[in-house]
Amino acid sequence: MIEGYGAEAVYAAEAALMEVLEDGELMARAVEGLAAVADARLSETGGTSVVALVGPGNNGADALYAAARLAEAGWSAVAVHHETVHEGARAAAEAAGVVLTTDAAAVGEADLVLDGVLGIGARPGLPEWAAAWVEAVPDSAYVLAVDLPSGQDPAGGVLDADGVMADETVTFSVAKPVHLLPPTEQACGVLTVVDIGVEVEAEPVVRRLDHDDVAALWPVPGAGDDKYSRGVLGVVAGGESYTGAAVLCVTAAVGAGVGMVRYVGTPAPTGLVRAAVPEATHGAGRVQAWVVGPGLDTQSRAVGSKAQLDVARDALGGEEPVVLDAGGLDLLDEGVVRRRRERVTLLTPHAGECARLLTRLGGSEMSRAEVEGAPLRSARRLAALTGATVLLKGATTLVVPPGEGATVWSQADAPPWLATAGAGDVLAGVLGALLAAGLPADEAGALGALVHGVAADRANPGGPVRALAVAHALPATVAGLLRR
Repeated sequence: MIEGYGAEAVYAAEAALMEVLEDGELMARAVEGLAAVADARLSETGGTSVVALVGPGNNGADALYAAARLAEAGWSAVAVHHETVHEGARAAAEAAGVVLTTDAAAVGEADLVLDGVLGIGARPGLPEWAAAWVEAVPDSAYVLAVDLPSGQDPAGGVLDADGVMADETVTFSVAKPVHLLPPTEQACGVLTVVDIGVEVEAEPVVRRLDHDDVAALWPVPGAGDDKYSRGVLGVVAGGESYTGAAVLCVTAAVGAGVGMVRYVGTPAPTGLVRAAVPEATHGAGRVQAWVVGPGLDTQSRAVGSKAQLDVARDALGGEEPVVLDAGGLDLLDEGVVRRRRERVTLLTPHAGECARLLTRLGGSEMSRAEVEGAPLRSARRLAALTGATVLLKGATTLVVPPGEGATVWSQADAPPWLATAGAGDVLAGVLGALLAAGLPADEAGALGALVHGVAADRANPGGPVRALAVAHALPATVAGLLRR
């Protein structure tokens, strides 16, 4: 598991460690790791020259010291620097033969750029004195950011289009929110964490599961389990206009290992589910969790729609955990919110659905673009308004529990090919299976997003993938992850 910590917690942990180390030792460890990565990237890319962008803080000092190390190793090194720089780093750079300048034109000659303009304590946005430096970075240069790409929000909230977009970010001991949260994660490139001995004891701001976490978390039946103890999932999905959603959701739930599915639908999707998933049972009954909404048309007047909608509303009024997806989100009003505040509810909107929910429940107009620009803030607001855990779908999926300051989950496991019709229906089935097995909503959301993404990649590595192929890939994907 990767955990990301806020700046205050990191600074406190660094200060505690520096009290027991010799003066300058912690920075020396960081510089050693940074210089080693830069040296390796120059060798790998065939470059010969490095230009360090040196700000006035410790990140600038790290970059300048690293430039000195690289110059000593035989690389051509230049430092474009702020008027205030770390004196020890300046002396080391001068002694090593680093060319020191304030001229942004020098950046254009770089094969590798070391971005040390700002650190994790900075505000979002580039300072005016650094804008010309960043503008001058050639497209051909490999950009290696120190701790974070300068200009990007350390808290991971908003992306600065004019800030640094790194090929790789080297950070120290622990990840930070900027590295793991959308939309800033895309600016960080490859994340390399160099261990310098800092141990943070505070609660993380963000967590991310990796493949090795699945075996410890996935519900695996024991010898004494039966289909009921493994979890029974009720699925209210599909309709006469969106028949396939029911097949995708039920197939995914069964493939993820749920004990039994009770499906409730209108005639056309019911017939398809009977043919595609013969092990599913039909009609409402006792369940451990519900999935409500994939392909559900709340305005339909087709045969069977009213009865299906009645079951959906009963599910929302009951005590069992509910995954509320797609059309089911249209049922979320103030009355439903009030009834479900003390019950387990997992909302699964994409950005557009999140914007519509915030507009309807929050009392002010919200656009999809606003949600995409500040996804964590938007998901936190929706969680606060509803009391539900919010899984905000995207290239990086956020899982945000209710409660101020609650640790969020961030998963980026899926290939871009998964942006396809029906993928959300499959995810809903996986999430429902995990809730029926008794997992907490936030853990189920993160774990389900991971396995859903891995299944998409394994269904057709490197190429187009159908949602149904993802559902069919789930059993082998889970088995493979459990064997790790």
